Amino acid sequence: MLGSFKLESKEGQDFKLQYKLTGKNSIISSGSIDLTFSPIPDQFELSQAYPNPFNPATTVKYDIPANMYINLSVYDILGQKVSTLASGYITTGYYEVSWDGSQYASGLYFIRMNAYGPDNTLRFNKLQKIMLVK
Repeated sequence: MLGSFKLESKEGQDFKLQYKLTGKNSIISSGSIDLTFSPIPDQFELSQAYPNPFNPATTVKYDIPANMYINLSVYDILGQKVSTLASGYITTGYYEVSWDGSQYASGLYFIRMNAYGPDNTLRFNKLQKIMLVK
């Protein structure tokens, strides 16, 4: 008998798989294997920041389906960058970052995420609004 299992978590997990292979009249092999489940996103995603509106901090989750260079930044209403949340080459996975706006004025801000492939072409670009209320 062959078995299967399906994991749908966005969190990595370690688990032990026990097995027994049998022939017609005897056990051929048995044992256990330690496995690590590392989830891989299917597509790019920049989730809506939460809470939004916020005071003083908000959290942003983003998914990267392949190893690449990203830039995740916060801009003010004039389009000036006020903070870099993440920048650089990162591996495939699910990520979360927080922005503390306590040193900034109340108002509308924007979070922009850009992701670039190995040939430096833009692969993903998304902008979202966030509101800091003090």
